[in-house]
Amino acid sequence: MDDELRLESFLPYRLAVLSNTVSTTVARAYDKRFNVSIPEWRVIAVLGRFPGLSAVEVAERTMMDKVAVSRAVTKLIKNGRIDREFADADKRRSILNLSEDGKQLHDEIAELALQFERDLLNGFSEEELQQLHMTMERLLASARLIGNP
Repeated sequence: MDDELRLESFLPYRLAVLSNTVSTTVARAYDKRFNVSIPEWRVIAVLGRFPGLSAVEVAERTMMDKVAVSRAVTKLIKNGRIDREFADADKRRSILNLSEDGKQLHDEIAELALQFERDLLNGFSEEELQQLHMTMERLLASARLIGNP
């Protein structure tokens, strides 16, 4: 086995390049068409599926930094795309939900996101897609195991 690190074939680097390329392409489309950043879209997507979360819970579900979530939430509230209430039991805990405008935006972006995914995976067989998903799950499980010995 070759012990020399070659960045262009180093799996973590290749995964980062793939992720950044896909995210940048999607981000341009979201920003151009909807004036929404990737962190904002992730907040909208999570609240569309799991309404009533706190910002901390959104951060946990999206694996995003709490500061990035906080900025996205602040902008989305300012733009009227999400509503914030405070929990009766704990006034420090805010509960986030999509506004009517946010729900409409969610549906429009979700349609675009799903089409992007179809375009990205076009030409893959069902067997290749299953293998890809299984490989991604195994890599995620391995990374979590290595990160939490």
